[in-house]
Amino acid sequence: MAAMTSGYRGNGRVLTASLVGTAVEFYDFYIYATAAALVFGPLFFSASSESTQQLFSYASLGVAFLGRPIGASVFGHFGDRIGRKSTLVASLLLMGGSTILIAFLPTYQTAGWVAPFLLCLLRFGQGLGLGGEWGGAALLAVENAPTGYRGRFGMFPQLGAPVGFIAANGLFLILGALLDDAQFSAWGWRIPFLLSAILVGLGLWIRLKLTETPAFAAAMAEAPPPSVPIAELFRSHLRATLAGTFSVVACFAIFYLTTSFALGYGTKTLGHSKEAFLGVQLVAILFMAGGIALAGSASDRWSTRTVLIGGCLASVVIGLLMGPLFGGGTLLLVGLFLSLALLAMGFVYGPLGAFLPELFPARVRYTGASLTFNVGGILGGGLAPVAAQWLAERGGLFYAGLYISAAALISLVALLAVRPAGKDTA
Repeated sequence: MAAMTSGYRGNGRVLTASLVGTAVEFYDFYIYATAAALVFGPLFFSASSESTQQLFSYASLGVAFLGRPIGASVFGHFGDRIGRKSTLVASLLLMGGSTILIAFLPTYQTAGWVAPFLLCLLRFGQGLGLGGEWGGAALLAVENAPTGYRGRFGMFPQLGAPVGFIAANGLFLILGALLDDAQFSAWGWRIPFLLSAILVGLGLWIRLKLTETPAFAAAMAEAPPPSVPIAELFRSHLRATLAGTFSVVACFAIFYLTTSFALGYGTKTLGHSKEAFLGVQLVAILFMAGGIALAGSASDRWSTRTVLIGGCLASVVIGLLMGPLFGGGTLLLVGLFLSLALLAMGFVYGPLGAFLPELFPARVRYTGASLTFNVGGILGGGLAPVAAQWLAERGGLFYAGLYISAAALISLVALLAVRPAGKDTA
């Protein structure tokens, strides 16, 4: 009985550690995305028009995606050579530290070009830390999963996304209620970045109590670690790496179009109030959480690949609905579109925590899962808000929705081209 209780407690600690880390990740990323949609344009960029400032602000979102594959390679290298635990602690410190420092940045009016340079530098630091964060959190969960539970354990890092989103969105709603627009632009936007320190401290406290995963320990007992994991990955697992990379494209396209782009376009072009729109997004993100939970359970009943394929097919249809629903003129229709899109995202995102690790053996799994997730993030989300803004301005929201449909088709083809080794492969 004592051993069983210890096992439950250990699994609870592992799942909490994997969830908290990705919650910090998405909180940090979404407070940046929200600030980029609402205030970063005029605060940090000098341009001739508000639209151009907005494009520059959205482009700064993409800077993190340049750091993500570098972070995936660096943290993956050490994660596959020295272990998951210490690597996860380092990635959380880098990502959280970069976020907190954004709160202290000067604006363009006070520092000129130095302001956007520092903003982009810290955004790059966020991406660098995130490059190692998600892969390690996913491995922490699935490499500790009992037989038959990999999908459900693998969904816990993914649930960090709606948790972080709700924390960020809820905080911006509170600030919107307490501050007027002038106060928010002057100093209120800095508060969410400062409060990231609380989540980072919680994540570190939990992770420092962890032990190494059984799969990594077994791999080290079987053979020495690869001297250059990324070289072995490309040499022996190139097909899986390519398929895994493109399988991620759909979830990032949906997320950044339904959050950052939707908030900016909905408030500035369609004229909805900031507080009302944030409230609609807060409700819609609950559908994403539900989708992740359903997808995790379904993955253990069928397979991660089967569930991801179903999610991609649904996402193709969702993209076609963006024009008539999101642009329908009422917040009710906006909420319907966002809820459907984020529910579909749950099915193309939730199973990835188990699916990507399944593609690789334990000796290169940290590098493989991290690299595929983060390079796929560049392809699917790096320029998604910029592309959607450009398409919407020239052809309308229907064409912005086609971005989602096209991304879902790309992921669908990738999923059809590969089969994971198995649901419970070590």
